Amino acid sequence: MNAQPPANPSIFRRLLDAAGWPVLLVIFIPIAVILQYGGGSSTAIFITAALGVIPTAALMGRATEELAARSGPGIGGLLNVTFGNAPELIIALVALEAGLQEVVKASIAGSIIGNILLVLGASMFFGGWGRDEQKFSARAASAQTSMLFLALAAIVMPAVYELVVGTGLPKPNDVIVDYGSSVESLSIVVAVVLLVAYAAGLLFSLKTHRRIFNPEPADTEAVSASWSTRKSIIALAIAGALVAVMSEILVGSIEETAQKLDISEFFIGAIIVAIVGNAAEHWVAVLAARKNQMNLAVNISIGSSAQIALFVAPVLILASHLIGPHPMALVFNGFELAALILSALLASQVTQDGRSTWFEGLQLLAVYVIIGFSFFIA
Repeated sequence: MNAQPPANPSIFRRLLDAAGWPVLLVIFIPIAVILQYGGGSSTAIFITAALGVIPTAALMGRATEELAARSGPGIGGLLNVTFGNAPELIIALVALEAGLQEVVKASIAGSIIGNILLVLGASMFFGGWGRDEQKFSARAASAQTSMLFLALAAIVMPAVYELVVGTGLPKPNDVIVDYGSSVESLSIVVAVVLLVAYAAGLLFSLKTHRRIFNPEPADTEAVSASWSTRKSIIALAIAGALVAVMSEILVGSIEETAQKLDISEFFIGAIIVAIVGNAAEHWVAVLAARKNQMNLAVNISIGSSAQIALFVAPVLILASHLIGPHPMALVFNGFELAALILSALLASQVTQDGRSTWFEGLQLLAVYVIIGFSFFIA
């Protein structure tokens, strides 16, 4: 008698997909709301809200992809880069309004570091396991790392000014909201310059040199839209509203959770908040690498880091002059500065030849663990 094949093996594959496993976390959305308004513990509220952010962010990403598939490469690329980090931006805006400026800056640094070390590292490790090496476009990666270096060169200057002229860099757990008008003015100038550079980068990557950023046909799968435009827009609106609700609950529980668990708000912002907002997108990069689509994996990891530095950070600086108790100065602490610079250098180093191995991925993951533990004990 022949053995029966596994029952519906496609279910497991669908759960591995970025649109599959986040569905399992939808239950945490109502749980977080119930705990929030039912007097639950701050720790339980924080954990459930963090888990609840993941499926809402995944839905936003899916809706954006569907709209992009129907809009053509130009508008589609613009949609992807615009909404790619929307969940992180929403969480940061809510934290900014609550006056948690150090959490916001930690999440900016943590997102850049996490995309390079954690996401790119995991992509290279799992993609390279069982393979001699993987190849990707060194030219496209070089363009992305160049934009990242440009952004970091500007981002660190307010901290350098404060170190040389001011009172010195803040400690990880310091709560400083007033750095003086000079640093605030410098932060505004940096924000405006970065946004101009970001706009130029969009023109470069989506129009004048679009071919550089288009993966080779053998390295991609055909993308077709299965949702109508109307369904995609409705899903995007619902996802945005749910992300805002979960962000409000998450941010509201950060301070008390940090005290109860005896961990710093700095660690929460740099590691936990930085990961949950883009967990689904991170999973896409790892799956793409496993399918030998390293162009996509590298573009997601380094491209997202560059977008955070060039777009998300300056938007938050300018927004802080409209919301929150005080304008936010772009002054990072020493741990954040060191981690940002090291991450950018490593990104350039491991992508310069257009080839990767599992061992390079393991090295990036090892650095992320060391930095994460340093943040934890800081």
